[in-house]
Amino acid sequence: MTYILAIDQGTTSSRAILFDSDMQVKASAQEEFEQHFPDSGWVEHDPADLWATTAATCRAAIEKAGLGPDDIAAIGITNQRETTLVWDAKTGQPIYKAIVWQDRRTADYCRELREAGHAEMITNRTGLLADPYFSGTKLKWILDHVEGARARAAKGELLFGTVDSYLIWKLTGGASHVTDATNAARTMLYDIHKGRWSTTICDLFGVPMEMLPQVKDCAADFGMTRPDLFGKPLPILGVAGDQQAATIGQACFEPGMLKSTYGTGCFALLNTGDAPVASKNRLLTTIAYQFDGKPTYALEGSIFVAGAVVQWLRDGLQIIRHAAETQSLAETADDSQQVIIVPAFTGLGAPYWNAECRGAVFGLTRGSGPAEFVRAALESVGFQTRDLMEAMHADWQDSGAQPTLRVDGGMSANDRAMQFLSDILNAPVDRPAVLETTALGAAWLAGQRAGLYPDMAGFADAWAVERTFQPDMSDDLRDKKYAAWQRAVQATMSV
Repeated sequence: MTYILAIDQGTTSSRAILFDSDMQVKASAQEEFEQHFPDSGWVEHDPADLWATTAATCRAAIEKAGLGPDDIAAIGITNQRETTLVWDAKTGQPIYKAIVWQDRRTADYCRELREAGHAEMITNRTGLLADPYFSGTKLKWILDHVEGARARAAKGELLFGTVDSYLIWKLTGGASHVTDATNAARTMLYDIHKGRWSTTICDLFGVPMEMLPQVKDCAADFGMTRPDLFGKPLPILGVAGDQQAATIGQACFEPGMLKSTYGTGCFALLNTGDAPVASKNRLLTTIAYQFDGKPTYALEGSIFVAGAVVQWLRDGLQIIRHAAETQSLAETADDSQQVIIVPAFTGLGAPYWNAECRGAVFGLTRGSGPAEFVRAALESVGFQTRDLMEAMHADWQDSGAQPTLRVDGGMSANDRAMQFLSDILNAPVDRPAVLETTALGAAWLAGQRAGLYPDMAGFADAWAVERTFQPDMSDDLRDKKYAAWQRAVQATMSV
């Protein structure tokens, strides 16, 4: 058994990747699924799509590789975080669509929490802000708005989980209702200091503790798959939320190491070691990973729209057909045009945390066209990343260390976007040889638990850089561009 099957269930697609004993990709499969937008700021997924695409891509990757169940040592899972599901404890039937992490429908309730003075307590226990981003208020919304849900939950008839929990429940035929510490830490229901669900917050939200999954280390026994799925039962031995899995895949195991992942959103995690750092700049304190019951903490900044702005160019404006066109098209943009896109489609994340504002475009002229829009879209990701880096540097200066940036995710393959990122940060940006860092992190968790992969030190030694981007922009231009971005953000939030 010399292969690890990594499941990467994301916001817009599900993927399955087979890694061999050298942690190299053997085969992969991917399927996109439909996004549902039933109201302004609402985002939902059909749970049946999450499960069907996951199962289908697993089978497709195994078939493509020409492997059988005897070749696979274990399964690792990484997933879109915060997305919230509630299902029948016996049948597995969801009682409502999955409410996606981007969804802002609970903004009013979060405001009520802040006005009632609960925000400080929530942050002190969970490291999170009272924001619609996280699972807890989404779960409360489902219990409040689905007829009979609260009564059924009180009787123990309903289960709650993030996507990892739901997939494990389905994979094991209902035998395992579990999650890992990194996903639990994103629910707004988990005390990251005591390592357990918070009865105080669950009582505040009206969430029965019986609904909640058992919390395990990132590398642990999460159960065995149903025999009929892959021909024999396979062990699930590794789980981590997608951003934590990318942190692991980037081998950011030392305090001060920093990774930034560019997928649908952008998420930067800074390893702060065994002590949680309370942010003074509206960043999140979270769990980077947990082994042997001991958590390693991180500061995190979350950008809601990164790769999603390119999807908007493709699907909304229809000015590109494929994401790959953006690099060459941006290079033809008129340098005299100063178009700025603030992609606040579902509000702004860190460090602003404004759930109410919506996207805006500034600096349009009659000469503004597709190339200028594409360049502005790519640059918006760099600008938002600098917002995060400024906040992280301020929080981390107390330690006397300076973060080192490693990038991954789909958009990190775009040289134009990464060069602008280096320019606007005025710092080197390292892109790894293996861009599938999220799936690799999940695979390594399962593989080292199965005895197939090296330990943490050996894995870190194997990490390799593919290209380092160096800043090549004048200080004056950098300052001018960033000042224009800051003005645009303030104008967006003031509407």
